Amino acid sequence: MSTTIRLYAEDQLTGDKQIELSSDQAHYINNVMRLNVGDEVLLFNALDGEWAATIQESKKKRCVLQVGSKTRDTEKMPDLWLCFAPIKKQRLDFIIEKATELGVSCLQPVITRHTIVSKIRTDRLHAQAIEASEQCERLNIPDVKEAVSLTQLIKDWPENRRLFVLDERGGAEPIDQALRTHKDGPHAFLTGPEGGFEASELDLLRKLPFVTPISLGPRILRADTAALAAISCWQSVCGDWQKPLRNRFGEE
Repeated sequence: MSTTIRLYAEDQLTGDKQIELSSDQAHYINNVMRLNVGDEVLLFNALDGEWAATIQESKKKRCVLQVGSKTRDTEKMPDLWLCFAPIKKQRLDFIIEKATELGVSCLQPVITRHTIVSKIRTDRLHAQAIEASEQCERLNIPDVKEAVSLTQLIKDWPENRRLFVLDERGGAEPIDQALRTHKDGPHAFLTGPEGGFEASELDLLRKLPFVTPISLGPRILRADTAALAAISCWQSVCGDWQKPLRNRFGEE
């Protein structure tokens, strides 16, 4: 059975409303997927849920949809932030895509002493998060923040949110134990760059009352691997992995 294409909608979604897609979305529908008038797609956003829509007009650079009936109501998503030092493009893309699939609610780039990436295009990260949400059947997209320094991150940090810092130096609390100790949210993870955190940064973080340094075991992991391993552990202990998988084809 083929999978119906899902698109994120900036506009409000209501029954019988017509929506004109952006030029990029129209190109994707008309020229990449080669859909035609009468074909169905799904539109979604966090406020209105997911709706079936039918292609009413299809031209090379234009596509108009007629919104039909709602297929899914909005739902509460896990409240987990991922704060990460930007890394090289291909591996950063992997973090954004997979963190979105794993249910992260906020993506916050953080500039540390050893961060080597000088330019972070938030608009590109946002577009990648949208694409990943479309593919994994999320009803919302992560909030992608502008990059901040580690100093600024700490200064503005909400003290009720536990920050788990991935500390590669050793001696930190195992992640499973830390998550069970601080199971009540909200939570966030902070991961370092390819070269790791500077010792002075970790020393500073360890002094903060809302920080818990954690360990991911005896092996040194790449930055992207560490971020996704930590999120997976959190989902298993504190997240929504206990919920049953929704049947994609509407069957009971």
